[in-house]
Formats: sequence, structure tokens, C-alpha cells
Amino acid sequence: MDFEVVDSRFREVLDPSQERKTLAEGFQFTEGPIWHPYEKHLTFSDIPANSMHRWSEESGTSTYRSPSNNANGNTYDKQGRILTCEHGTSRVVREELDGTITVLASHWQDKELNSPNDIVVRSNGDIFFTDPTFGRGPGVGVERPLDLDFRGVYKIDGTSGELSLLAKDFTQPNGLAFTTDESHLLVADTPEMHIRKFACAEDGSLSGGEVFAKSEGEGYGAPDGLKVGESGHVFCAGPGGVHVYDPDSGGLLGILLTPRFCANFTWGGDNMKTFFLTSTNHLYSVEVLVGSAPLF
Repeated sequence: MDFEVVDSRFREVLDPSQERKTLAEGFQFTEGPIWHPYEKHLTFSDIPANSMHRWSEESGTSTYRSPSNNANGNTYDKQGRILTCEHGTSRVVREELDGTITVLASHWQDKELNSPNDIVVRSNGDIFFTDPTFGRGPGVGVERPLDLDFRGVYKIDGTSGELSLLAKDFTQPNGLAFTTDESHLLVADTPEMHIRKFACAEDGSLSGGEVFAKSEGEGYGAPDGLKVGESGHVFCAGPGGVHVYDPDSGGLLGILLTPRFCANFTWGGDNMKTFFLTSTNHLYSVEVLVGSAPLF
């Protein structure tokens, strides 16, 4: 596996001797990988192909949902239901356990959302998502005019379903993740090439928003998928691959290099230490030293 070690502590997170495996290929632009901890499969999106796919070690890859309304980010809620951000419809939807689809959000007040992008669930069931404009352009969505004049981060109340706008001072908010104690929410802003850190109150309101880390380096990529390992280390897609940051200082520890643009990633496997990467037309995996708690 190719790595760029910036700080020796990087070797506590990723083992450079591990080999990257190609699990599947032939896609257009993969995104939104999520691991089912009980059924042992990975579900992910192929945005321009308007489809979602599922991979398992036993069965390989199969189409899971087509059309998908140009699905992008996915996660599971605490009941094991898939939540999906749809570029093509500007919706956040939930797939019920019987396969039916419930729309959770589509409009802010009387205006259609831009194109929900990435999504995360807090332990209390509240749902947080980003809403940039990428899905209103050609290639990864449906080209159409904007209704809103800002790009925001929202919360869907896990009990009432009420939609709240939490922050809107972004250029293009993208990946987002909670710190391990859920006291802070990290949000990647792609064109700004940085990650911001917000204090998150019990009611979900945000404050602060200072720059936590800057994304620098060579190669294709920009701040996109963002997650926090069980150790607190911050992982974010960036130039050349996946960047790993110190949880306290935001200093760059190293980069897991990928041969193609890597938009997102997640943990899975029996011990939650298999690192899956959605990298343009490929799906990769590599074993890592730091894992993550399952999504449910």
C-alpha cells in the first residue's frame, strides 16, 4: 500500500505493509459506502450511473437500487434503515425495512433543497446532512436552477422529523462527522480546502466553526468524505487519497494514497478494521490498525 508519512504517529493508525485490494471495478463515480455489521455487506452509490450497489465477500457485487435518483451519501439509522442523499431529487430519504421509501426532507421552508450530499446520525437519532449544489450540475445530478441562495448544514429531529437549518456560511459543505463524544461536528468545505469544527449542543445547534485542518498535497482530490475513527483520528478525502489528522491539533499525520480520485470511505469487516474506499470507478479495501464503531 502506498502511504505518505508526515508524522511517525501515522504508523499507529495505518500499517504501510498492508496491501490494497481491488474488490470491484467498472463504475463511473463511486460514493457513500456503508457497512452492515450483521449481514456483512457494503452498500455504495455510483452517482452518474444513477444506481446503488452492494458488495459482500461471499457474493461479490450486485446492483442494489436502480434508478437511485443519483444517490450520493448514505448511512444507517439506529434501526438499521438506509438513509440516502439524492442529488437528482434534492431529497433525503429513508428506506424502510420493507423496502418502501419515506421522504425525510426535500424543502427548506417553501424552497427546494440544493442537492443533499452527505449524512450522519447522532446517537439520539437526530440526522445531520450537508446541502451543497453539486447535484444541480451535469454529470452527477440533474442540471436545474437553484431555489436557495446558500449552502447549508441541516438537522432532521429524530423524534418529530422537524427540519432545522444549523449553519449556512459555507462555499460547498460536503462530508461531515461527529467527534467520538459527539460534542463537536466536523464539516468539510470542498472549495475552501479545509475542515471546520463546530461545537454541537444537546439540541443540535452549532456554534464556533473555526478551521480545524487544511487540506494540502498533490494529486487529484479535495475535502469530501469525512469520518472519525474510534481513536478520535480524523479521516478526510483530499489530494492524493485519504488524509489522517491528529484529533486534537488538526495536524496532518499522513496520507493513504490511492491511484484514483477517492471521494469517500468507511470501516467494516468482522473487527471493523477493514477500510473500504470508493475511488472513482473502483472499490478498494485495506486493513488498518484503527477501527470504528458500527453505524448501528
